[in-house]
Amino acid sequence: MPDVFQTPEAYTFVVTYGRSGSTLLQNLLNAIPGYQIRGENNNALLYLARSRHAMLSHPQLQDLRKTGEPTDPSHPWFGGELVFPEEYGKALAEVFIKTVLRPDPGVRVSGFKEIRFHAEPDHFWLYLNFIHETFPNARFVFNTRNHADVAQSGWWADRDPASVVATLEEAEALFTAYQRHFPDRCHHVHYDDYVTDHQTLRPLFAFLGETWDPRMVEWVMNTRLMHLHSATD
Repeated sequence: MPDVFQTPEAYTFVVTYGRSGSTLLQNLLNAIPGYQIRGENNNALLYLARSRHAMLSHPQLQDLRKTGEPTDPSHPWFGGELVFPEEYGKALAEVFIKTVLRPDPGVRVSGFKEIRFHAEPDHFWLYLNFIHETFPNARFVFNTRNHADVAQSGWWADRDPASVVATLEEAEALFTAYQRHFPDRCHHVHYDDYVTDHQTLRPLFAFLGETWDPRMVEWVMNTRLMHLHSATD
């Protein structure tokens, strides 16, 4: 990595579940000039978000920050008044960018797609809010797909279809609630819509502030993805 790290101007995160067509969407985003949307990271960033939250939410640390009174070495929270969660969170995000996303020179928009955002529903809002607060100009693209098709795809096919549908409904309930609360930072696309009618992706480009390029979209949509031969997405 270069000694001087240049942070991209914006970040885009694809929020979805497995076998939703998200790798196709990732491929589409990466075809936009200046975009570099990485693949999955096993929810690694979630634990950084939870770490920041641990510093932010504990009453003892809140009181120490509020009073600002110096603690001495005998205090059980010695140095707690010196901990600022906002700075800590931004530093964690910067480490993630430098060591995980590792955007190439010239990248305008970085980010990643992940199929595990819903895996810990109690931390879903905490996680996305952390991203929005610590990654400059962060935007979320929510990707969904017909539940019956998902249930027959990849590893989902080994599970009870009713259980799969219940899991997908719970995930989409989280997605919908967050989108309704923060419409300016969110956009929803549906796989079955955009593979049938590429024009339905026009609002996505508008949301991202990018020029609609029908030829590029057509080329990406007609490019066969080799991972579709496997059980992963």
